[in-house]
Amino acid sequence: MVFPSGDQFEISAAGYAAVVTESGAALRVLQHHGRHLVHGFAEAEMSSGGRGQLLMPWPNRIRDGRYSFGGRDLQLGLTDPSKGNASHGLARWAAWTLEEHTDTSVSLVYRVMAQTGYPWTLDLHVLYDLSADGLVVTQTATNLSPEPAPCASGAHPYLSVGSGIEDLELQVPARTRLLVDDRQLPVGTEPASGAHDYTSARRLGDAVLDDAYGDLVHDDGRCTVTLTDPASGRGVALWVDEHHRWLQLFTPPAVDGVRPGLAVEPMTAPADAFNSGTDLVTLAAAGSPGDELSVSWGIHDLALAVG
Repeated sequence: MVFPSGDQFEISAAGYAAVVTESGAALRVLQHHGRHLVHGFAEAEMSSGGRGQLLMPWPNRIRDGRYSFGGRDLQLGLTDPSKGNASHGLARWAAWTLEEHTDTSVSLVYRVMAQTGYPWTLDLHVLYDLSADGLVVTQTATNLSPEPAPCASGAHPYLSVGSGIEDLELQVPARTRLLVDDRQLPVGTEPASGAHDYTSARRLGDAVLDDAYGDLVHDDGRCTVTLTDPASGRGVALWVDEHHRWLQLFTPPAVDGVRPGLAVEPMTAPADAFNSGTDLVTLAAAGSPGDELSVSWGIHDLALAVG
């Protein structure tokens, strides 16, 4: 029998334990001393709601799946037919190949072959590494084509502290919020203010979020989001490096009256970047300087974090 998410790769270090799957190189489990830091999915299930998946060579949505690049008009398959968009890249359901597996780390690779709508070949690589500092994830895309290729990177972890998020406090060091239409496509930006201001920790309550935040505040090269339970003092932090210019926040629908996780999605570019060009990276032709994009993000236990 093969699990819906394929082979399962377990790693552990300093009280942390994680499981990464063959399908999508997804982060299915992350725990610290037995406490869940992400709301993933069961071994016998496939990922739902993008849980733990990697989003390359673009995160979020492309309007109508259409864009122009290098003098060509291109059409991607509509993987979100309800809204008429191409969503979350080309690798989230692919079978990634194991490169190396140690007690504390695992790396996987996947080659995106040139195809209709994306006529470039990329090598994708991800390294999950655990230590006393928590989990560090490094995602890399390398252009193997003889011409430049558009690229952006994202990931889709759901943070978790206890059984529900309503009483948790969220802090997001971001100054702007992306405005979108009913298809979740950008129409502008505004300052992150009022009910959308999480620059200081505030209770989530019944807030319904599906919002991209930009103009992130990086401290020593990192922007850190925290989700904490003021009653217990427990919490979880997600940090992103300076290549990540955007964070998508998403509150999933309740299950049996409980919303158990909050998606905090690192993104190097916002929705529809293939059309707007906003923070989109153009990978140089193979073998040239700039033919690779490498980004890092991580998750750790707040109460017991080191460093």
